Amino acid sequence: MIRSVLKGTGSALPARCVTNAMLAETVDTSDEWIRERTGITQRYIAGEGETTSSLATEAARAALADAGIDAGEVDLIVLATATPDQTFPATATRVQAALGCNGGIAFDVQAVCSGFLYALATADSMMRSGMAKCALVIGAETFSRILDWEDRATCVLFGDGAGAFVLRSEEVAEDGPGILANKLHADGDHIDLLYVDGGPSTTGDVGMLRMKGREVFRHAVGNLAGVMNEVLENVGLTPGDVDWVVPHQANMRILDATAKKLKLPPEKVVVTVDQHANTSAASVPLAYDVARKDGRIKPGQLVVLEAMGGGFTWGASLLRT
Repeated sequence: MIRSVLKGTGSALPARCVTNAMLAETVDTSDEWIRERTGITQRYIAGEGETTSSLATEAARAALADAGIDAGEVDLIVLATATPDQTFPATATRVQAALGCNGGIAFDVQAVCSGFLYALATADSMMRSGMAKCALVIGAETFSRILDWEDRATCVLFGDGAGAFVLRSEEVAEDGPGILANKLHADGDHIDLLYVDGGPSTTGDVGMLRMKGREVFRHAVGNLAGVMNEVLENVGLTPGDVDWVVPHQANMRILDATAKKLKLPPEKVVVTVDQHANTSAASVPLAYDVARKDGRIKPGQLVVLEAMGGGFTWGASLLRT
């Protein structure tokens, strides 16, 4: 059978690391307050010259090097971001030009924190249909540029970064590697719980992030547990069959509550929120890259990726490494 096989991963972070203590110098908060409520200890904040496209390009180059694949082989780039360099053109086309792999398909996907799952499912579908043979799927964000730094309940939660997957369409055995299933959802009835209060066709400016944290938490746990069960049921598996879960790194409390609901042992859940905070569409590929490079995720294992974001949007993908 033809599957989209993961050949390499990469990630990129801004140069500046901001600890909770450093943040407390300008925001009415404390290291203890942030740790107790979120599990976050630090985050990376983009500086001058560091953009969504520059971080995405760096992560993509790292993923291509990891895969041993030349950029010229890439015929599809799907970039998930809610913080593009410009309203248009697509940030993916900037990455395409920087890598020198022009001529293929390149576009952005916007599903906020679920963006990478939407991008991965889109690329997988296009590759299965024969539209592309080698894809870069990237999640990249500079959320620090849309934060209200006077809103201490939300500004402490987010960071900047990028992560990338290189996929290649290959014929494999049924028990071979590749993406096994994807499941996506959206529910626009809850757009007022997590959103940005601006945009080109409304206010004419970028706007800032607004969130009702308690309500988001309540929806997140149920939605993430539900979509993981759905994607596993598609291939006749259960949570007990999974080697690793790589969730969206939003908040330690959400990660713990979701694992408990699924009866997953904590040691099967990849956690990087303490080091990176919430990097939106970048969080899943960034966390995956960390866990793969440190040896936790090994070849032949079953891994579930899952995320939920504003919209609400949520989704999960199951892959064999």
